[in-house]
Amino acid sequence: MASRQVSMIAVNAGDIASYNQAKYLLKKFDWQELGEIEGKIAYQYNDIRMWMFEGGILYEDNIDMRWQDNTNEIVTEVIFPSRHAAASGKPSLTLHPIGIPHLEVGETPPFGGKSGFAPPPSTRLSSWWKMLQSYYANTDLANQFELTLEVTHHGPWLDVPALFIEIGSTEATWPNEDAAELLAEIIADGMAFESECHIGLWDSKENADDLVLVTLGGGHYAPRANKLASLDGVWLGHMLATYALPFVKSDDETQPPGGTWKQSIDSAISATKQAFPNGRIVCSMDKKAFRGWQRQAIRNHLAEISIPLLTTKQILEELAK
Repeated sequence: MASRQVSMIAVNAGDIASYNQAKYLLKKFDWQELGEIEGKIAYQYNDIRMWMFEGGILYEDNIDMRWQDNTNEIVTEVIFPSRHAAASGKPSLTLHPIGIPHLEVGETPPFGGKSGFAPPPSTRLSSWWKMLQSYYANTDLANQFELTLEVTHHGPWLDVPALFIEIGSTEATWPNEDAAELLAEIIADGMAFESECHIGLWDSKENADDLVLVTLGGGHYAPRANKLASLDGVWLGHMLATYALPFVKSDDETQPPGGTWKQSIDSAISATKQAFPNGRIVCSMDKKAFRGWQRQAIRNHLAEISIPLLTTKQILEELAK
């Protein structure tokens, strides 16, 4: 008998923004408590599982395989409701994939994950980004919070597609019940709690050759991806900030630059391909984020691995075909 496939919502019960999203989902839907797994309370609702972690989530590697080892159920994706912290303190609602592909392999990561690698990005990123903009419009939250994607960053490590859905950015906004309810509604609608219509799941046959975007360069709040992922027809993979593409200029101009920039690109593209089988993976670069020699190194490398580098105009032309 084949093992059952399930989706996972991994909750940090010690994080008020994470817990409030979970609280709303638990209150609205008829979950069955499963008891404790690894000493942590778990629930089920149809093919969805909720697992409550008490001591943080960034270092809880291999949640997918640990669940399978304990239950014989196969986890196909993990959604992380969470808080977002930022020095700016700006109230924000965010989505982002995870991974630390730019760190040296074997390096101890400061915020969890597997250095040099990125898990597959959730295929729901671009569709949930559109949902977030739609659900947020004409609400009181629009006067309080701004919306943004974030680039790929931090742990934990997984082998399945994952995303964080977050309330930011300080202790004053993390407990906001209206924000938690809005994000929980996106989770419930996106994961088809009350319907058969999942939002943002990739089908390798139906979606074959659809455009899947990996962005390169820019700041942590992914301005390029914010714009492009809002377009109909764009699926979103990993997003690498300028800081996630570390270059070391070579003294010999005939040699490619050093640093982990190439490793970071390769890891992000490999993970995106894993999440979007048969997808048409393309990159888009923030030219202003790089020096000329860095831009040329990126162009040369993408040409070597046969990944198109498209401008915004070219992406719009591809979508119009």
